[in-house]
Amino acid sequence: MLSAVISAGMLAASSCSDRMPDAPEEGGTENTDPEPEQKPDPGQEDMTARTVAERLGLGWNLGNQMDSHINGVASETGWGNNAATQATFDRIREAGFSSVRIPVTWLGQFGDGPEYTINAEWLDRVAELVGYAGNAGLNVIINIHHDGADSAHWLDIREAAADTWADARIKEQITAIWTQIAEKFRDTGDFLIFEGFNEIHDGGWGWGDNRNDGGRQYRCLNGWNQTFVDAVRAAGGCNSTRYLAVPGYCANPDLTIAHFEMPEDSAEDRILVSVHYYDPNEYTLTAKYSEWGHTADAGKRAGDNEEAHVKDVFSRLNETFISKGIPVYIGESGCVNRETEREQSFQRYWFEYVIKAARTYGMAIFVWDNGAEGYGNECHAFIDHGTGEFCSAPARLAVATMVKAMNTDDETYTLDSVYDNAPEQDGSPE
Repeated sequence: MLSAVISAGMLAASSCSDRMPDAPEEGGTENTDPEPEQKPDPGQEDMTARTVAERLGLGWNLGNQMDSHINGVASETGWGNNAATQATFDRIREAGFSSVRIPVTWLGQFGDGPEYTINAEWLDRVAELVGYAGNAGLNVIINIHHDGADSAHWLDIREAAADTWADARIKEQITAIWTQIAEKFRDTGDFLIFEGFNEIHDGGWGWGDNRNDGGRQYRCLNGWNQTFVDAVRAAGGCNSTRYLAVPGYCANPDLTIAHFEMPEDSAEDRILVSVHYYDPNEYTLTAKYSEWGHTADAGKRAGDNEEAHVKDVFSRLNETFISKGIPVYIGESGCVNRETEREQSFQRYWFEYVIKAARTYGMAIFVWDNGAEGYGNECHAFIDHGTGEFCSAPARLAVATMVKAMNTDDETYTLDSVYDNAPEQDGSPE
């Protein structure tokens, strides 16, 4: 657990060597390496990357909260969630999560350049939430979130790729914003990770001009990642060795594997790579299809070989990064809630297979929860953001499945055994 207690709203000084909290015991025993027959050959460097992943373990996103915004101004409750409390984070930990990601949008909360001074009240609220999570014994990730959405705001990758002056101006603002954030948390220990950006893209979600601009957008993002790392390190204190996370383009695994470049860093082995996973989105996000996997009924699934796709993506991430000692975490992953018992059984199966695969291939994974109750398109409510209580009985079952998939140590519980215990094909509930 943390060696320093953090009071809400005011972060107490803590040793920069404070380790990340261990994974919670609920739902399984201590999180160690996956079963030998499934994990790739580790090697000493790979074990370092896996250790970071184990410490982060299963994470939860406080989504549509500090990242929400109305008319260009970030607002914690703007998209319908109640303000988070200490109880929220205490119960997240009790539920079996070991980490939280707190996406933060800064739109409308900073002044004009060249200072770009952040609203002190907004920054204090971010610090208060980090304090709540730290008190609960959770690892924490904060970032710059919707400021780069669709090239619609100041982190405009399309403009930067077309105009070197625009790119230089954006880098100056990245430096100013991240310097202020880093200075705010200068004395906060290693349980807090900074993630440079979220899903940076030009509005095409990875299928826009980035596909035919000669790599300019990819190079811009790699440059922004370097600017972020340099700004945080220059802030000093615990930031000199803090774990930092950097994304690939749109946080897309394939584009990350193909075009991401590791930034140079004055600290050794302190950079993590962030990707997201919502495949297939016609099942996980829009709910066009109601079932998933090899036992799904024909016509109710997005495609064939869906489990094989998970293994293919995760194994390539492992080969590209983790096997070389570079930790990877899946900063967002999720599957919307369903109404019928049979559909819920497939939702739980998706979570179990994807999370078990993440652990098998050496990655931490963070579940997206935007607080949107109901069923279908973009309804990712599992835990009430204001109280930490489960939103429903199915949500409780889904979270229990997530925790089991990440935290259970049993040599008979493998990715193959999860596959073999998929929902029945005859239409009966699991």
